[in-house]
Amino acid sequence: MADNNDQELESQKAYQPYYTFLNDVWKPVSSSSSLDKPTSQDDTSQSEFLFSILSWNIDFQREFSEPRMKAALNHVHSLLLNNTPNTIIVFQEMEEVDLRIIQQQQWVRDGFWMTDLTKMMFWGLMKQKGTVMLISKSLNIKNVFRVHYDNTEMQRDGLFVDVELCNGRLLRVCTTHLESLRAKIPKRLGQMTTTAKYLKQADVGVVAGDMNAIQDFDSELPKENGLKDAYLESGGVEGDEGMTWGQMAFKIQRKQFGLTRMDKVLYCGRWAELKGFGWFGEGVEVEGEDEKREMMEELGEELERPWVTDHLGVRGDFRIVF
Repeated sequence: MADNNDQELESQKAYQPYYTFLNDVWKPVSSSSSLDKPTSQDDTSQSEFLFSILSWNIDFQREFSEPRMKAALNHVHSLLLNNTPNTIIVFQEMEEVDLRIIQQQQWVRDGFWMTDLTKMMFWGLMKQKGTVMLISKSLNIKNVFRVHYDNTEMQRDGLFVDVELCNGRLLRVCTTHLESLRAKIPKRLGQMTTTAKYLKQADVGVVAGDMNAIQDFDSELPKENGLKDAYLESGGVEGDEGMTWGQMAFKIQRKQFGLTRMDKVLYCGRWAELKGFGWFGEGVEVEGEDEKREMMEELGEELERPWVTDHLGVRGDFRIVF
């Protein structure tokens, strides 16, 4: 039965390459390639492994995409200065312009693999927006694949990256944007279950992204699927303190929906130890004075300040002990 289940999960994976910036060009890397790959994790005596994951949803509906994405990337870069070298950055609600801007950043070119260069190749039916992952070049990638959710009207999927650790151990990292809005038969139930199944195939699994946790049942989904919630594990409680959406939303949306804890970092695996959880991105605005003025002239009736997005970012710091 387990073998049949593994075969079914394998059949749903859509493998894709990832990319490195080499000789002034972004080039695809396959799992069999040795191009630019690290060797540090071949050390079988390594007893622990530290890594961080940062997740941020950059609102695709708000205009001024280019200055907003540039400011968001500059903010994320500032957070990396004192960070562990093993960092994974995930974004949701990406558009073609966002992918282009990410590729132009020198710090991304120098230090990170990138899973997607254009939206047309691997987002499938997700023509308007999607997810992307940046992975430190200190990490040894084994596979990159997507799983398109069976039950989705918004063409949502999970983007997974397998990282090889010492002694053949596997870290599987996912980012996802679960189905939005309320529904009589919520699709997030099955989507969370699917995500958890793939994470549990690895020694340690972590998913970070926009879980669209807007209904009462959403708070129980991680636990029901055997996943720990980094915010709760760090001592947080459900309530206003942990909210990640609404502080920088359009006025009418905030009034209509209130504040919600949409964005989460969830994990599983007996070797995983949470070292820290936090938020980032609150109050970050577009950077140029002309861009700020133009954005407020256009959106001032809807928005108090020229914020880059309506979500806070979430961050989890982990230690894996073997």
